[in-house]
Amino acid sequence: MFLMPGHPHHRTHHIVRSFESVELKKRPFYVRIADALTSSFGTMFFLIVNLLVFIFWLVVNTGKTPFKPFDPFPFLLLSVAVSTYAILLSIIVLISQNRENQIASIRQELQLQVNLIAEKEITKILQILKHIASKQGIKIEDDELEEMIKQIDTSYIERKLEEQMSKPETVAQIIEEPIVKIEKKVEETLKN
Repeated sequence: MFLMPGHPHHRTHHIVRSFESVELKKRPFYVRIADALTSSFGTMFFLIVNLLVFIFWLVVNTGKTPFKPFDPFPFLLLSVAVSTYAILLSIIVLISQNRENQIASIRQELQLQVNLIAEKEITKILQILKHIASKQGIKIEDDELEEMIKQIDTSYIERKLEEQMSKPETVAQIIEEPIVKIEKKVEETLKN
């Protein structure tokens, strides 16, 4: 779908795209290097080069070539080199992932704010439609609609989520809760 430059959705799409480019430009030099290295680590070329280096190392150091072995079996130098290499690769990838996580967090916050605005707009539209219906003499009796028209208390939802996340549940608690509910219903039924 092609959007004209003045179209509101075109502007929004442009804002989101420029948000990422601004974040990429704000990266410190060491993060730019980490990102460039990380993008090259995930290629077939990188894999092949590493395999060739390791194969060459092993072949040379088994003594089956005209080259003099510099790291004979059990290849202690290779073990140290590979361990150091793995540590460096991990750190470089983690630097890149941290930046990606920061951008993802900002995007999630942006998405939450957009969703909250959309929720307010939808609630307002429902209120207006209900008002128009009542002016036209149309009586709407719908409990679900009445709930939808109320403003959402996001702080209440946030508190409940924090409570749920702060209480680590055990498997026993997860299993016990439905059983306790069933027991209460059975007791209530038996009393009546």
